[in-house]
Amino acid sequence: MSVTNPLTVVFRDQWLLAVHKPAGLLVHRSPIDRHETEFALQYARTLNDGEHVYPIHRLDRPTSGLLLFARDPDTASALGKMFMAGQVAKTYLAMVRGWIPEQGLIDHPLREHPTDKRCKQEEQPLREAISTYCRLATAQIPVEIEGYPSSRYSLVQLSPQTGRKHQLRRHMQHISHPIIGDTNYGRTRHNHYFAKRFGHSRLMLAATAMEFRHPVTGQPLTLSSAPDSTFLQVLSIFGKELPSLALGLHRVPP
Repeated sequence: MSVTNPLTVVFRDQWLLAVHKPAGLLVHRSPIDRHETEFALQYARTLNDGEHVYPIHRLDRPTSGLLLFARDPDTASALGKMFMAGQVAKTYLAMVRGWIPEQGLIDHPLREHPTDKRCKQEEQPLREAISTYCRLATAQIPVEIEGYPSSRYSLVQLSPQTGRKHQLRRHMQHISHPIIGDTNYGRTRHNHYFAKRFGHSRLMLAATAMEFRHPVTGQPLTLSSAPDSTFLQVLSIFGKELPSLALGLHRVPP
């Protein structure tokens, strides 16, 4: 009996493999989720003719979207250095509570989550964390959720300038515009409303685009992937006409 691969190939050449990861799938084995048996890493290996692939960056389990792998150790090393040097521009799409300003920069240091559960997060050092955002659309629905006769939401493009764990989710919480569906940093009543309305619960955060110079050829490369159907279903509150940028419909160079 064949198993359907949940990953969709976005880009592949001799050195790189980029895929769309669905929400709910771990990238690789984690001590926090020891019971899990399915990982993006193993499915990516299947797409690579059974050969080993090298994950280059993190994508939270509930976050969907672009995930990049290298197909050999040298390319993995080169890409890793580019990510560390901030030479890779990443774009995310999120739906947040409230009407966020048109654009802004969030410079708010974060503490890393300790890998050892015996350690407290308060004991971790503060590290620089910077994100930028741009509002793409707003919506107001005639539903009382937190004591007001109507509820407001924004569709926003997010760009992390640093790479801290849960950075975008924590930054959105910091400015009081938490991401819908975020069970760690969001607002429970809003999460429950959308889960009941659309019949599924998911984090409304998707990695939609990535831009960098190819680590081997040196050519500019733009990768993009539109959000999946469950994400787009929730975005229906913004109306039928959404800008192509919001859907991540960038043209990928051949």
